Amino acid sequence: MKKKNTFIAMCASLALFLGACGGGEEGQTGSGGSSEDKVLEMGTSADFAPFESRNPEGEFVGFDIELAQHIADELGYELKINDMKFDGLIGALQNNRVDMVLSGMSATEERKENVDFSIEYNRSGEIFITTPDSPIKTLEDLEGKTLGVQLGSIQEEGANEIKETEGLNYEIKALDESGALIQELLSNRVDAVYMDKAAGLGYVNEQDLAYFDDPTTSSPGMAVAFPKGSELVDDVNKVLEEAEKSGKLQELKDKWLSEEQTE
Repeated sequence: MKKKNTFIAMCASLALFLGACGGGEEGQTGSGGSSEDKVLEMGTSADFAPFESRNPEGEFVGFDIELAQHIADELGYELKINDMKFDGLIGALQNNRVDMVLSGMSATEERKENVDFSIEYNRSGEIFITTPDSPIKTLEDLEGKTLGVQLGSIQEEGANEIKETEGLNYEIKALDESGALIQELLSNRVDAVYMDKAAGLGYVNEQDLAYFDDPTTSSPGMAVAFPKGSELVDDVNKVLEEAEKSGKLQELKDKWLSEEQTE
């Protein structure tokens, strides 16, 4: 009888233990919230200050980062940021590895064939960055030179388009990261770098470089990218429209994108 009672007690203890474990998994997440908390997976390439980068502590900072957090807060999501190469962001959306991308991405017609976009939230324009003593002052001066661009970026597309429309002959060198392009420029491995103006001015002031504005037709504005058919597009558009009306969007631009902030 004692053995039987002991066996029953052990079973009861085991049931209580399993019940407690099960209850913990259902009721908590790593953030201490409910397992029913909604998570918004965002893809970005954190090498593109002032839009997205990491501070000395390794935390994500920048205009896109704060805008993404605002979107997540407004829609009731917990934001999770996935850092990856820029040219892998479209593929991440197509494979549903992330829910959206904020990475200074322009809403080009070619990209629209593979992903959906929100309304535009920023338009910077482009600049050509050179060393201070460079003879390159205009588009025509690029003839026979090497131009650096970020791989998979709107500037890579634009550099090829300018070659055709302006009848220029220059080599295009595409690299993964914008910071690496500046190092190539400083090491004289490229003669100029073609970059988004807001991001480029930061490098210009930091490294005491020279630049001139792209005089050609401006590129499409930046937008949030989504997998094709995503139900988030309409919701995010509403948040962006409200942020524009309330002044929140301008507040973020003043903080991160004004020329004073890139100096």
